Amino acid sequence: MAASSTEPGSSAASLLGSGSGSAPARSRPARPEYFVEHMEEDDPDAPDVFPQWALLDTVHFTSLSRASIASLESQLASATSTTSAAAFQLHSDSVMTVAAARGVEKSQICLLDPKAPRALTFRDFRRSATDATASDGSSGEVDTVDGPFDWFLFGGILGDDPPRDRTASLRELGFPRRHLGGVQMTTDTALGVTKRVVEDDFRLNLPDSQADEGHASRAEGGNRVTQAFTWVDQPELKFGPGEAVEMPFRYMAEQPDSSAQASAGTDASTTAATLRPLMPPGMRALIRKDLDRCFEF
Repeated sequence: MAASSTEPGSSAASLLGSGSGSAPARSRPARPEYFVEHMEEDDPDAPDVFPQWALLDTVHFTSLSRASIASLESQLASATSTTSAAAFQLHSDSVMTVAAARGVEKSQICLLDPKAPRALTFRDFRRSATDATASDGSSGEVDTVDGPFDWFLFGGILGDDPPRDRTASLRELGFPRRHLGGVQMTTDTALGVTKRVVEDDFRLNLPDSQADEGHASRAEGGNRVTQAFTWVDQPELKFGPGEAVEMPFRYMAEQPDSSAQASAGTDASTTAATLRPLMPPGMRALIRKDLDRCFEF
């Protein structure tokens, strides 16, 4: 099954042709699409009603049962009725089936895989028209790897602890792959990070991404200005005396309120220790509710 999404205000993506015979090639999309391939359709314990935590985490799901699709469509429509949200589609077909129907080749789909040999960089969707030419006119570093990509694919529910490598079945299909660092992320974090990297020129700035990011910068002749993420790893959520939960994942940090920070007389060095993980609205309350339930007998 497969689902696709674009951000608010964007038009439907124009995707490249499959290259089969006389089918005309299409221009590349102005923006990428993001797919989450749901990996639990064969799980006998999978619920018909979509779980609340997964609804909060996810923009698109694929490979869902028909009952789950009906549940998720209803909940997403309700949850996004008063907010600006990305356009989304839900499908009961695999990503390969949807890609074939829309003329998208496997080489145009990037699988986000923790075991990938290369890190995701800003060049994986958009590359400069003056590729490999430095600002002084000299030749930059030629990029001979795969990409750029039109679709970014996420396997399973990223967020199992310990990880169960649900991406394995997609890996076997032979998609080009990229990683987002060596620490597990939730689905919404992984999707948000990918969007910021490929559309907003962010860099992961992690020990296992810096070599690939350096290569990408040299391939662009050093002309692209990028921003670095601020991360919160394994944050502890505190709810009261003796009530705390450690989340075993990596999150983007919430952007601090600069006006509040200035009025409080703090700076970046003093707020770094108290950075909050960027989580979906309602997620902290749901975790608190689950924590309270643990003490019910």
